[in-house]
Amino acid sequence: MKRILIADDEPHVVRVLRVALEKAGFEVDSAPHGAAALARINQQTPDALITDIQMPHMTGEELCAQIQEIYPRREFLILVLTSRTEIEHREWSRNITNLLFLEKPVSIRKLTVMLENYFDTVKTTGDYEFG
Repeated sequence: MKRILIADDEPHVVRVLRVALEKAGFEVDSAPHGAAALARINQQTPDALITDIQMPHMTGEELCAQIQEIYPRREFLILVLTSRTEIEHREWSRNITNLLFLEKPVSIRKLTVMLENYFDTVKTTGDYEFG
């Protein structure tokens, strides 16, 4: 079973994502902010991370930068949930591998299909890298 880590400080967002992802057959863990998510990643690497940008203690942007620094060859996908669609709000991600943005409000169907396609491609080819 593939393990998804959700980093978001809004409990209702985590709850909705958890229910949908568990229904789709994923194991789900969550963290209320970036620092807690990084600690969980250091304990057990997820197969994918879904993170918000604006969180206390460590933003999603800071979390992604820390992950890239600590795990430069990491193989797990990062999905960033954001309501900011302007390109200048995404420039920080240029040097971070295997990262995709999903606009809020996120389509649960789109999210689960994206994750399923990602894992199917990795299983079939052993390779799947974004940007």
